[in-house]
Amino acid sequence: MDIVTVALDSNKLIMLDQRKLPNEVSYFTAINKEQIFYAIKEMVVRGAPLIGVVAAYGMYISYLNGDDLENSAKYLNSSRPTAVNLSWAINKMLVAYKENRDLLAQAKAIHQEDIDTNYQIGDYLIELLGEKRNILTHCNAGILATTKYGTATAAFYIGKDRGIDYKVYADETRPRLQGAKLTAFELSNSNIDVTVITDNMAAHFMSKGMIDAVITGCDRVAANGDVANKIGTLSVSIIAKYYNIPMYIATPTSTIDMTLESGQLIPIENRNIDEVSKILNNRITPENIKILNPAFDVTPNENITAIVTEKGIIYPPFNKNLNKISFN
Repeated sequence: MDIVTVALDSNKLIMLDQRKLPNEVSYFTAINKEQIFYAIKEMVVRGAPLIGVVAAYGMYISYLNGDDLENSAKYLNSSRPTAVNLSWAINKMLVAYKENRDLLAQAKAIHQEDIDTNYQIGDYLIELLGEKRNILTHCNAGILATTKYGTATAAFYIGKDRGIDYKVYADETRPRLQGAKLTAFELSNSNIDVTVITDNMAAHFMSKGMIDAVITGCDRVAANGDVANKIGTLSVSIIAKYYNIPMYIATPTSTIDMTLESGQLIPIENRNIDEVSKILNNRITPENIKILNPAFDVTPNENITAIVTEKGIIYPPFNKNLNKISFN
């Protein structure tokens, strides 16, 4: 089965409903900005690059519906605060509107740029990995988080086409289980060797020499190279550093936010506590217990070996080398 995460069909936005994976493959249709806001907020779609593409189409649909695009931009941008791709794509659409350019063409360009970007990231990752074949990933930064190839998973798909076989260990990624549900689903669907482990098993497998490298995506990179990614990434980075295992961040340049000096300034989304207190609607905690549910954490730049973008591989010192990238 070829995985299609988003498609525009007769001015309707068709999105793979990722909340129902892996047990059910179904689609969510949006015809207005409110439904697109819901799709982003409630994680019908998720992953920073995919959110950006969905928001771009959302702006186009909002325009077709005669909405005030300035207000639509603010509204859609409030759906999830951490992933900077959301505001990046919305701003591109808003500029196109103000310049009287074709909004559908702009949205399609953002979509195609995601595909091209992910392929280039995968190419650089393959170069970086060399003979490393056993890879740990956290959360889902694959096809389901993008529109093709993924970011952290791009090397696995492109490598398969080139006869390179990777063995992937996918952290389950509590509390939403994106690794167990989504990464495992898409990689196994493409006949890529994938093994699910619980989040607290990562140190064990690293200590046994079973992990050659860690690759994750991210939702925002600060100017100093700190990165915000799914909660638990910080822990993985600390363990990898202890065992001298390289930690690679795969991300498009649209995720780099040079306006933020450090990761401490990245807004962290806090989500509904039911995500922690329940699994598949079955309560696993006592009633009325206190619960915290930050969706992301910040990995400091000193724990990161390299940041891999479509523009190339960026090494420390990130506060200098990120400035050398062209963001045009």
